Amino acid sequence: MANYLSKIELLLASKSPRRKELLESLGLKVKLVDIDVEETYPDELHPAETALFLAAKKNAAYTQVGPNQVLLSSDTIVQLHGEILGKPADKADAKRMIRSLSGHYHEVITAVCLNAFGKTHRAIISKTLVKFKELKDSEINYYVDNFNPLDKAGAYGIQDWIGKVGVKEITGCYYNVMGLPVNKVIKELEKLHDSII
Repeated sequence: MANYLSKIELLLASKSPRRKELLESLGLKVKLVDIDVEETYPDELHPAETALFLAAKKNAAYTQVGPNQVLLSSDTIVQLHGEILGKPADKADAKRMIRSLSGHYHEVITAVCLNAFGKTHRAIISKTLVKFKELKDSEINYYVDNFNPLDKAGAYGIQDWIGKVGVKEITGCYYNVMGLPVNKVIKELEKLHDSII
């Protein structure tokens, strides 16, 4: 990693432990910032527009970005046959979502907004195509009852047990499905640095 990136303090506007772990694994200094936004969006938006709208909404909710800081906000959605699958309401809803994904392709879309040094904004959209095998009810029940799908879009984490046994194909960035396209984020941080410094 370029030396200057280690000097940036990345403000992460997310409650996702997975995003924090991914960024810290790159050697970045990450500080969680508390934001409180209602994750509502206009119905007429397409899935990618929805993810970007929510990521931008989170970014706008925090206005204290300092000179050596970059604010990162993001939103991940799962799209199946044009329907957006957000976070499940409860275990029954999680089982319904995973059952609907079984045997089908779905698209995972992550939007990332970066506010660098309070001056420059950039946005990223990343898409990954995922296909599950035909899942048995016993597999779905085991996953939902023994893991924590309620905080995940589409009710699953690809890094969890269900991803290891259930994902048949993936086209695109694996880390995008985890919630952050880290390669694109690093590239954008480099662009931000070059345009400001």
